[in-house]
Amino acid sequence: MSPYDVDLPIQTTEDVVFGSQFNQPKELPTDFSSVDLSFLPDIAQDSKEQNLSEDGHEMQKGFDGSLSHPDTTQLSPEASHACPPPMLMTPMTPVTPASESSDVVPQLQNIVSTVNLVCKLDLRYIVLHAKNAEYNPKRFTAAIMRIREPRTTALIFSSGKLICTGAKSEEQSRVAARKFARVVQKLGFPVRFLNFKIQNMVASCDVMFTIRLEALALTHRQFCSYEPELFPGLVYRMVKPRIVLLIFVSGKVVLTGAKERSEIFEAFEKIHPILKGFKKAS
Repeated sequence: MSPYDVDLPIQTTEDVVFGSQFNQPKELPTDFSSVDLSFLPDIAQDSKEQNLSEDGHEMQKGFDGSLSHPDTTQLSPEASHACPPPMLMTPMTPVTPASESSDVVPQLQNIVSTVNLVCKLDLRYIVLHAKNAEYNPKRFTAAIMRIREPRTTALIFSSGKLICTGAKSEEQSRVAARKFARVVQKLGFPVRFLNFKIQNMVASCDVMFTIRLEALALTHRQFCSYEPELFPGLVYRMVKPRIVLLIFVSGKVVLTGAKERSEIFEAFEKIHPILKGFKKAS
């Protein structure tokens, strides 16, 4: 047998007839009246109800006047209530009810004042000829002088500036500053007493109950700073008056940053009802 001799299948007449039956397209009947279509849903009724609902919604929108441009997006009332727009929080000072007043009165512990002696000073000469004075320029640039009555300490700078600390009242601070200026004047310096000013007042008190500092820090987080691992007290920065309070869990409160006595009393009257709201249950 040569390679060109190939056996081809012989197609019989029966095969042709059988294949033609599958290849010819089957004509579908055009009359479906005899077909049972009860299993299909009522599309006409559903479309009718949908059209009625859409017409009702459009009429409602027309009455409400809420039709807008198709490109613009409008939040629904539910979405607007669920996600309100972000607002800038501004610190507000807590308000104390007028009828509520505390029996605790803060006591002044320290007053810091400054005065200008209006002359250049030789600190070494002052330390050598004055009592209760020390000067170490390697540690601090000012001379330190102390007096017993009132019990205060002064920092004297070569520029003529003097800082007086340790007084318990405004009058004591002024008297102590004048005494320090008089000591320097007796040593031969042309001293003048100008621009006396109180720079800081520190007061403390005890509210006589323990305080939940963690809850206070969470509720007033915009005013508070509480890091118990670094410092046991809560730092409360009041906006008006501009006072800083150190609040401890034992109920002790330290107020600082005031320049007038009235600011301390005003700040405590505002913070006391807040502290009562975070009183620990005994």
